[in-house]
Amino acid sequence: MRALRYLLVLPLCSLALSIKRHPNIPPRPAIPQIDIPEDVTRFDKSGAVLPPLNKTYFFDQLIDHNEPSKGTFKQRFWTTWQEYESVVNFSVRHVGGPIILMTPGEVNAEAYIGYLTNATINGLVAQANNGTTIVLEHRFFGLSNPIDNLKDESLTILTIDQAAKDLAYFAKNVKLPQPGGNELTADKAPWVLIGGSYAGALVSWTLVDQPGVFWAGYASSAVVEAMNDYWGYFEPIRQNMPKNCSADIEAVISHIDQVFTSGTLAEIQEIKEMFGMGDVRHLDDAAGALRNILWDWQSLQPYTGPNATFFQSCDALEVKDGVSAPATGWGLTHALPTFGSYFKNVYLPSLTVLVVTTLLSHFIPILPLMTPPDLGRGGDFALSCNEVGFSQDGAPPNWPTLVSRLIQPSYDERQCTLFFPEAFPNPRAPNIAATNAKYQGWNVNLDRLFVANGKQDPWREATLSSDFHTRVSTSSQPIYVGNGFHCSDLIVQSGIDPTIKAVIDAGVATLSNWLTEWPGSKAKTMNSVSPPMEFSPSQIPSDVVTATPQAVPAVATQAMTVPAVSGASTMDLDSDNHAAFDALIRRPVQL
Repeated sequence: MRALRYLLVLPLCSLALSIKRHPNIPPRPAIPQIDIPEDVTRFDKSGAVLPPLNKTYFFDQLIDHNEPSKGTFKQRFWTTWQEYESVVNFSVRHVGGPIILMTPGEVNAEAYIGYLTNATINGLVAQANNGTTIVLEHRFFGLSNPIDNLKDESLTILTIDQAAKDLAYFAKNVKLPQPGGNELTADKAPWVLIGGSYAGALVSWTLVDQPGVFWAGYASSAVVEAMNDYWGYFEPIRQNMPKNCSADIEAVISHIDQVFTSGTLAEIQEIKEMFGMGDVRHLDDAAGALRNILWDWQSLQPYTGPNATFFQSCDALEVKDGVSAPATGWGLTHALPTFGSYFKNVYLPSLTVLVVTTLLSHFIPILPLMTPPDLGRGGDFALSCNEVGFSQDGAPPNWPTLVSRLIQPSYDERQCTLFFPEAFPNPRAPNIAATNAKYQGWNVNLDRLFVANGKQDPWREATLSSDFHTRVSTSSQPIYVGNGFHCSDLIVQSGIDPTIKAVIDAGVATLSNWLTEWPGSKAKTMNSVSPPMEFSPSQIPSDVVTATPQAVPAVATQAMTVPAVSGASTMDLDSDNHAAFDALIRRPVQL
C-alpha cells in the first residue's frame, strides 16, 4: 500500500502539545451552553430539598429498537421537578403538569443541564405550566454508548430512526425519580419535546416518525431538510455581516481560486506562504482553512458583544489607520496581504498553538477521538456520512461566495471512507433523498409544532425559514423568525433583542395553550399570542438553489511537493495504519 508522507515542521516531541482544533473541521452544530450556579439549594413545590441539577440518572435504553433482543445500554439523563405540581383529582386522566424533554443532540449532555432551568425556554414552559424538565443524552454522545466504539458496525444503530425511537421509548417507559414518577409516562401525562439545531430537527422528525407520543414540540433552528451541498451555510452570514468585510473576503477568495487553479507553482506557493500554509500539500486544504473566520459567526449571540472573534477578524481586514473601509471594502490590493498577514500571524496560531499546518490535511483521518468513554466528534461525521450531509462548501459559480469553490461535498465525503472503510469503501454522497422523504424535510406539516428560527443563523437555509424554500406559518405549525443567531430563542438572555423576546414569549404562550387541550388537563385561561413578525426571504434564483456541485480541478486535490524545511521531521503514514499518528494527537485535539 502506498504510504502518505507528511512533512512536520516541528519536532515530533512537540506535536502532542500543538493542536487545539483541526482547522478544516466545521464547528459542532450545538445549542448554546448555559452556566448555572452550582451552590444553589432548590426546593420542590412542597418545600422539600431537591437533588442537585447535576445528579445523573440512568435509563435502560434499547440498543437496537428493530432488534430488542440485543439488550439495553445505560442512557444518561438529568431532571428537576422544581416547578412540578400535581393535584388530587382522579376523575381526570392527568393530575399534574407537563414533562418537558430535551436532548441537546451531538454533545456530551452533562454540559447542558442549564436547560433544566428557567434561564431557557424549557424552564419557562415548565414554570408556566407546573412541569418537570429533563435533559436526555443522545446515543453515541457523552457516555451513553450502545457500543463503545464508532466502527462500521455502529453506523447501523447511529441513525435518525434509532434516535427518534429512543425519545419515544424513554417517554413511554421511564420511571422518573420524582414523587409519583412511575405514573408520568407519555400515556399518562402530556410530554413536550424541545430541541435546537440537529436536535431541533429531531423534534420534527420524531413527531413524524413516532406520532401520538409527544403532545407538542418546539423546534429551534431545526435543520429539517437534509442537504449534501450545503453552501447555504454561509449565505445568512454573507447577508448579515459587515458589507465591507464580505466584499473583501469575496475578492480574496476569488483571487485565490484563480491562482490555485491556473497560477504558476511560484504564484501558488506565494499565496500559501502569505497565509502561513506554505507546507500544506493539498490546495483544497489550504483554501478550506480560510472558512474558519466565517465559522466563528456560529458562536455569536445577541449578548456576545463587539469583541467576538468574528468582528475582530473583520476589523483586522477593514480598519486601516483608524478608518473603516466603505461598504465596497478596500479592494484586493489591500485585502489580500492584510488577510494573509492576519491569518498567518494571529488567527492560525490561535487554532493550533504551535503551527503544524500539515495537520490541515483532509487526506488522513482527522477525527481520531473515536474511543471510549466519550466518542467525541465521530458521531457527527457518522450521521453526516449516512443521512444528512451538510458539507459546508463554496457557492455555485453564478452566486457570490465567501468560500473557495475548490471546497465541494467530495472534500468531506473523503473522510467517510477513511473512517468507515467497510461502510464506505468508496466516497459517496449520503442518501439525503431517503432522509427527506421519510421525515418530510421542508414539506413537514404537523399539529402542535412550534418552529423558531433566527434571521442571522447560518443554519437557516436548512430550516422552514430558508431562502431556498420558505414555509408559511399556520396555527397548528406556527413559524416565528427573530433577528437571532443559532438557537438564540432557547436562551432567555437573548431576549435583550426584542424580536427574539417576542419569539420566546410566543413559544411559551403557544405551548401553554396547546397543553390546555390535553385530555384531562386542568382548566386554564388561554394565553394571548402575538402573530409572527413578517419575514421576507432573500430572492435566490432557482437555478442557483438547484445547482449541482462543481467538479474540482485535479490540481486542488493532488499532493504538491513542498519546499524542504530546515530541521523538519518527517513521518510516513500508511493509509491502512494511522496508529502512530493517532497516538501523537489523540489526547490534545479539541474539536
